[in-house]
Order: sequence, then C-alpha cells, then structure tokens
Amino acid sequence: MEVPAAAATAKPLLHTLTFSRAMVANRLFAAIYTCAVLALLYHHALTALSSTTFLSFSLSLAFLFSDFVFGFMWSTTQSFLMRPAHRRVFPENLRKVMREEDFPAMDVFICTADPHKEPPVSVVNTALSVMAYDYPAEKLSVYVSDDGGSDLTLFALVEAAKFGSHWLPFCRRNKVVERCPEAYFGSNYPQSNESKQMKAPVAPPCVRQQT
Repeated sequence: MEVPAAAATAKPLLHTLTFSRAMVANRLFAAIYTCAVLALLYHHALTALSSTTFLSFSLSLAFLFSDFVFGFMWSTTQSFLMRPAHRRVFPENLRKVMREEDFPAMDVFICTADPHKEPPVSVVNTALSVMAYDYPAEKLSVYVSDDGGSDLTLFALVEAAKFGSHWLPFCRRNKVVERCPEAYFGSNYPQSNESKQMKAPVAPPCVRQQT
C-alpha cells in the first residue's frame, strides 16, 4: 500500500484544536439572557420616570444602577463562552519539528507579595518546578518578584537555590514528570536511593518536614 507523498512528508502535530459543541447553546442562552436584562433595565427606567415621590424614585434608581452593574459584570464573562475550545498539545513532537538550538528564549515571572497569604513554600516549589522544565537551560530565565520585600521569602529562595543544584540534575537524569518537589516527595512514586539521600540533607524545609 502506497502512502501519499503529502502524508509522508507531513510534520508531527504540535497541538490540535476542537471547538465545543456547547457553543450554539451558550450563544442562544446569552441572547435570551441579554433580552431579559435589557427588559429589566427598561422596566426600572420607566418606574423611575413615573415615580411620584422621592423615595420611590430613589429606590427605582438604585435598582436600575445595581442591575446595570450586575448586567455589565455578567457580560464581561461571556467572551469565554462564545466559542469555547479544547486544545491538546504534544510537546514530545517539538524536537521533531525544530532543532533545540532554534527554540525561542522564554522568560517566566513569578509574583508574590504577602508571605502569609502566599507562603514562601509555594513560591519555592513554583520556582523549582519552572526551573526544572524540559527546556534548554540557557534559553529559560526565571524571575521572582516579591512586592512585600519579605526576608522570609528571600531566605526560602536562597535555600531553594542550594536545593536546586541537586534537584534540577536529578529531574533531567531520571526524566521526572512531576517536577514540583513538594508533589514529587509527597507522592507514591517509588523513591530511589538517590532521591532519599537528596530529600534528607539538602531538601528545603517544606520537604524535610514531611519525613
């Protein structure tokens, strides 16, 4: 059986895109809901204009304003429902399509502000997860912006940098998929002798506490 030349030379897919079947129903619902909101606003406007007392006028005006605000808030969320899509990516095909030296440089910014609401443990695990991406290290830059200027966050990142010198090579050598340290060490993955030795002496406080 002969394979068509176009199919034989076709490049591997990097992603597929399919649109949701709920698109028509979402648009129909949005149209009906919009008519209902406009009718309600029209009713409040007529009631306000025909009011005979200051109290009734104030109440009608308040209802008109509140429904207008709620209608505006609802309308701002509809853009995500007008054409919902499902995308599937195939990162394993990236190196089949282009050479690694041609990969674009990538900058990742991690923002934090309050060490109480955003614990440094989470910031550290996020930073280490990104740094362990299966991506050329010379093309990946990770920046952490701490608007709160917390000494605790700074200390946690210094410790994370020390741990990263062990964690990143470990992920690359063993092709670890779950590259968040907290998730990896807290999972049921079989732990090798190397991971057990790395966990105890060099892991950041968030990981050592789980032992």
